[in-house]
Amino acid sequence: MAEKLSAVGKTPPDAIYRVPDYWEQAKSELMKRDRIMRKLIPQFGDLHLTGRSEAFATLARSIIGQQISTKSAEAVWQRFLLVCPKCSPAQVLKAGNENLALCGLSKRKAEYILDLAEHFKAKRVHADKWIEMADEDVIAEMIQIRGIGRWTAEMFLIFNLLRPNILPLDDVGLLKGISNNYFSGEPVSRSDAREVAANWEPWRTVATWYLWRSLEPVPVVY
Repeated sequence: MAEKLSAVGKTPPDAIYRVPDYWEQAKSELMKRDRIMRKLIPQFGDLHLTGRSEAFATLARSIIGQQISTKSAEAVWQRFLLVCPKCSPAQVLKAGNENLALCGLSKRKAEYILDLAEHFKAKRVHADKWIEMADEDVIAEMIQIRGIGRWTAEMFLIFNLLRPNILPLDDVGLLKGISNNYFSGEPVSRSDAREVAANWEPWRTVATWYLWRSLEPVPVVY
């Protein structure tokens, strides 16, 4: 399930949070065309997706949260920020494997965070241009970094770039939300998910976010 990292606790000093400017339009259109969204969206009042502006911190936090619980991810993140309070590539590289391991990172995740830092420091990725690039082009560049697969890239597109039409088919929370709300709890395939989501275009991100809320009402922020 997505949104594995809580915003509670210490955050980097340069963290800037934003609200999508398309949110109200998307809500209105989804409620007009989808009977499930018509019932679901009003349950969460003025809650909305909140995105981060800092690309490196968003990706580092995503890697830390992979395959562990929200509580565990938050604990590791807070220890990580004690070692790297600015969460910058230079700070991470200076910390090195040993200090990252002391934060509770596995050897593999420490290697992933260091590889991420090296990509950013050497400018092997073009984070300053991602906002202008198409979704699939951003994903293609990001998955060259160790530890970043399509799911992590899609979470970045949602939570950092605030792209409105992302459908993360590898996200178990999305599939569970579709199962619970559209199929009475029956298991759903990626094909089923695509068929349901066809009705959400071009606001698949927004519909996904509300399905996450149906499972975990209080949103957390990358």
